[in-house]
Amino acid sequence: MNEILHPSIPLEDDNQEITLRPQLLNEFLGQSAVKDNLSVFIEAARTRKESLDHLFLIGPPGLGKTTLAQITAHELQADFKVTSAPALDKPKDLAGILSTITERTVFFIDEIHRLKPTIEEMLYIAMEDYELDWVIGQGAAARTVRIPIPKFTLVGATTKAGMVSSPLISRFGIVQRFNFYSPQELAAIIHRSAKILNVVVEKDAALLMAECSRGTPRIANRVLRRIRDFAQVLNKGIITVEITKIGLERLEIDSLGLEKYDREILLSIIDNFGGGPVGAETLAISIGESIDTLEDYYEPYLIQCGLLQRTPRGRIVTEKAYEHLGLQNKVNSRERLLF
Repeated sequence: MNEILHPSIPLEDDNQEITLRPQLLNEFLGQSAVKDNLSVFIEAARTRKESLDHLFLIGPPGLGKTTLAQITAHELQADFKVTSAPALDKPKDLAGILSTITERTVFFIDEIHRLKPTIEEMLYIAMEDYELDWVIGQGAAARTVRIPIPKFTLVGATTKAGMVSSPLISRFGIVQRFNFYSPQELAAIIHRSAKILNVVVEKDAALLMAECSRGTPRIANRVLRRIRDFAQVLNKGIITVEITKIGLERLEIDSLGLEKYDREILLSIIDNFGGGPVGAETLAISIGESIDTLEDYYEPYLIQCGLLQRTPRGRIVTEKAYEHLGLQNKVNSRERLLF
């Protein structure tokens, strides 16, 4: 993933769908504190005709960090260049990108916590002095030259702020943290997406989908698309509460937004480890998943729902999880309830 986009060209969320990404700050729903602060910073930079300070976005996946980076470029009327940290394998990869940017370009690096140390060190100088350090020659004849680059805005996004080094974080002038969305905010996003997709959604149906979307817009839009399919086949394209319940049940999404795999994680801790505590690595092996996926995608929502606890000794399933799964505490059973 490595391309340059003019602000007038939208990022496509799906090649087969009309994009659901908002293009302007006033179209971006939720994250009010982040949006309100950023609107001030953008307006000030635009008035001074300067590049925006480097922006650091923290939060779980699917909350709109990439979208907000694109909106920032659009609002600044600047080019948007995007890549991910794993794609930057060697210093020349970063140098190749930064040597082609224009004045005030917004350069977005996703998963910035995965930058290699050599890339990160080169980025320090680029962020502070707007110059690139480059080594010319080899051996005793080698020398370092500094190549000036246009002033740009780096937008770094991460799901693991704790893994980003302090020297790198300190170079960001603006730090914003994303929180999970409320059901009401997600319902508003679903209504907006439904309008773009030209589908009719009842108010209560939108709220029901929102409550089952894990506080995440990306999941809300995904659920909307699948329920739209059920509505198209079963109800002439109109999404009602009844159709929504049918669709969610067939998708195995329960009333808290847990999918089959979420419940399997909880049941694995209950059945195989007596409800916990169990270490993350052991749990990941038992469910056949990577630790990163477990910690980044599944655990944050399970913890937010009060179904799982992280303790110094490991993960523990809570009483609320037993109740939600329809189990008695410490009883080895796999019965579970959906709605």
